[in-house]
Amino acid sequence: MTLTVDAVPRVWHRHYGAGIRADLDPPETTWTAMMSEAFDRFADTVLIEYYGKSFTYAEMRALAARVAAALKARGIAKGDRVALHLPNCPWHPIFFFGVIAAGGVVTHLSPLDAEAEIAHKLADSGAKLVVSLTTPEFARPFERLLAEGRLPPLVQCPDPASGQGRPCPVLEGALSVEDFWAGHEGAPYAPEPVTPGDMMLLQYTGGTTGVPKAAVLSHRNITAAVLMYHEASKLEEANAPGMATLVISPLFHIMGLTVGLLKRTWEGGRLHLRLRYDPEMAVREIEEKRIASFGGVPTVWIALLQIPGIETRDLSSLKSVGSGGAPLPVEVYNRVKQLTGLKLRGGWGMTETSPAGTSVPADMPDAKLGTIGIPLPGIDMKIVDVDNPARDLGPGETGEMAIRGANVTAGYWNKPEETAAAFHDGWFLTGDIGYMDAEGYFYIVDRKKDMILSGGFNVYPLVIESAVHQHPDVSEAIAIGVPDAYRGESAKVFVVLNRGAKPFALDELRAFLADRLGRHEIPRYLEFRESLPHTPVGKPDRKALRAQERAGVAD
Repeated sequence: MTLTVDAVPRVWHRHYGAGIRADLDPPETTWTAMMSEAFDRFADTVLIEYYGKSFTYAEMRALAARVAAALKARGIAKGDRVALHLPNCPWHPIFFFGVIAAGGVVTHLSPLDAEAEIAHKLADSGAKLVVSLTTPEFARPFERLLAEGRLPPLVQCPDPASGQGRPCPVLEGALSVEDFWAGHEGAPYAPEPVTPGDMMLLQYTGGTTGVPKAAVLSHRNITAAVLMYHEASKLEEANAPGMATLVISPLFHIMGLTVGLLKRTWEGGRLHLRLRYDPEMAVREIEEKRIASFGGVPTVWIALLQIPGIETRDLSSLKSVGSGGAPLPVEVYNRVKQLTGLKLRGGWGMTETSPAGTSVPADMPDAKLGTIGIPLPGIDMKIVDVDNPARDLGPGETGEMAIRGANVTAGYWNKPEETAAAFHDGWFLTGDIGYMDAEGYFYIVDRKKDMILSGGFNVYPLVIESAVHQHPDVSEAIAIGVPDAYRGESAKVFVVLNRGAKPFALDELRAFLADRLGRHEIPRYLEFRESLPHTPVGKPDRKALRAQERAGVAD
């Protein structure tokens, strides 16, 4: 019997493996309770290994307790936001777990954020404290904000891996982590009581105006997502306690956080955390650490496949390989399958869904390559008319994907209008355009918004355009995503110059934008035009520009 929801058949349930609960309704709990359970169950197991330094679950519990005590001593109360500006290093889980134990709310700042983005997120979230590294490239965005008094207290932590032997002093006006938690060694682990409905995470995503907005994610949202991912993969060997995962996906992104850190922590996993991706390093780690699961954006796999002699390397420990964040080239899928005997699986999700959405089943037929998979247990999805979300569409019909489940945000921080526009009759409207086939597999064919997905990072054209417009010779600029064999998409900016101004080189523009945009946002392509297309109401017409680009039309 096929289950239905609002007359929409849940035909994907037939693809769940034996023992997977199709009717999963994740229990209402908190991450505080789940991490405490993991700390107790796996106390003597290594949780994090970072370039030779290891932390057991018990050691991580003690460090989280110390952070929580220091936060409380400095006035951080339940519900207060603490911003983490950290890469993949042990300080991230130490402070993440510590903030949660103190009853606080984590706000992630991307190390790729420009100074203006950091200032906006801190002001918008009302963060009471910021945590970063003493490493120069991490400290640099805070120098002027500190000098101008536009920064809450800043705690800086040393990281030899990113510091690489360079001088890494604590900024004047900042606080070293040693001073921050001095006197709290041996603090008891006594987490602040919270409820499933309490806010746990303010995770920033793009706004329709180009200004980042934060999805409010509760303990219920995050724990539901963790349990949904766990249910879908609990029978797979790679997810058993003690199995090794190589973590290169950024923990400041929702996918790396939920799947890479939280899910595997709750399952008792051993996480080999790495600051950055290096393909030769990754293969060596797989061989030496007997890594069972490894994943990343398609560029990760493209680079790995280009290693000379990769076919002679020992990848036999791998039990699960994944790819997401951008379309996967067929030849990459086939080559990884040839090398490992495993299907390179992916899925779909978004910040607003914590990011649980769909996942490609282990037994997906090769004929389905290109699918984003089927909804995870406990999630309902459907396709609705783009112009009328009250009208459901049938298999094979293209429309907007809608989703609902315990993992879905209740809305955006301080943005009631955008929150209201994002929902219809209890369903979250994703902004992604796609269809479901007759067997319940979902496919994305376009994006409703103009977001550019470059190397797994979300890039917003309006942000780029606003920065380019600051150039004194620029009259008008429109940014779009163009195909990039390595990154999936890269930003290309089309510029109309002021009268009398001379064209400048791409490198000159990139240098101009260096302190105005994050590294992932800086355009890789530049084209000058006499004019740019506009809609009838005078707005930049990116759709027309993309069509011109595909057709090779210069004007």
